[in-house]
Amino acid sequence: MIEVSGLTKSYGKNRGINDVSFSINEGQIVGFLGPNGAGKTTTMNILTGYLIADKGDVKVAGIDILKEPLKARRLIGYLPEQPPLYLTMTVKAYLNFIAEMKKVKKATRDSHIGEICEMVGITGVFSRVIGHLSKGYKQRVGLAGSLIGDPEVLVLDEPTIGLDPRQIVEIRNVIKKMGKERTIILSSHILPEVSAICDRILVISDGVIVADGKPDDLAVAKAEDYTTLIVRVADTQSGIRTLLNGIDGVRKVSPLGKIEAESSDFILECDKGSDIRKALFRTLAKADCPILMLRPQKDSLEDIFLKLTEKTAEEEVS
Repeated sequence: MIEVSGLTKSYGKNRGINDVSFSINEGQIVGFLGPNGAGKTTTMNILTGYLIADKGDVKVAGIDILKEPLKARRLIGYLPEQPPLYLTMTVKAYLNFIAEMKKVKKATRDSHIGEICEMVGITGVFSRVIGHLSKGYKQRVGLAGSLIGDPEVLVLDEPTIGLDPRQIVEIRNVIKKMGKERTIILSSHILPEVSAICDRILVISDGVIVADGKPDDLAVAKAEDYTTLIVRVADTQSGIRTLLNGIDGVRKVSPLGKIEAESSDFILECDKGSDIRKALFRTLAKADCPILMLRPQKDSLEDIFLKLTEKTAEEEVS
């Protein structure tokens, strides 16, 4: 449905994105992550026809957005981070204006707008002036506007910003429902939200794609040369950390703190491929220090994101 190939865009001497390529299949919901200044907005603006790339191609349903921009844009619904709302209009007037711009047939316009309003939960404010609405409702009105014309592709930039927790869950469910009939690409700084909504995640850092995969598999993109275990021990004596450091295959031991009065957790970084379980058991049994829990540590999406984008963060500090 979406084919992005070799996109490059610079702003004077500053590079926005460099040789960005990816494809998104019909019906996928794809999260687009990256720190500020990494190239997310530049990529999304090119994808929606708001910017022209220095090099590269974008095709939506096989239509080249550079060669046939109007035809391609008819297939795309776009919700920017700051929705372009007319605050003096009522919700009704605004959505009818968008429908007029998108040439929605008058015979079906009312029912079309009504269905969208019900979907995003703004039926109750349909006759109110947009400027008098809360930030959350304004965001919903912007989402409704992006759905006018029944586009096949939705590009959503921070779609739940400004919403309360209940509204966030509601909009997540709306996006999931829309994903059954549309292709969706969305950016967000709320990483658990991306994990909850998206089938796939793209991570951009310093203008290049650094990871592409399912949320559960994304750690593979930044594989380390060690594995991490968390061990809980009955802390009946001092020197436990020294004992753990002495086990063959353990390269680093970090305390997590006491969990109970007589137990402590430690993070063990072990050589990749090594199995220290038997040696760990023997060492602690000999010291009369029982193991109460042992499990591998799996990086959270936040941990993975920080590892993947650490270069960008270092450059911002320098």
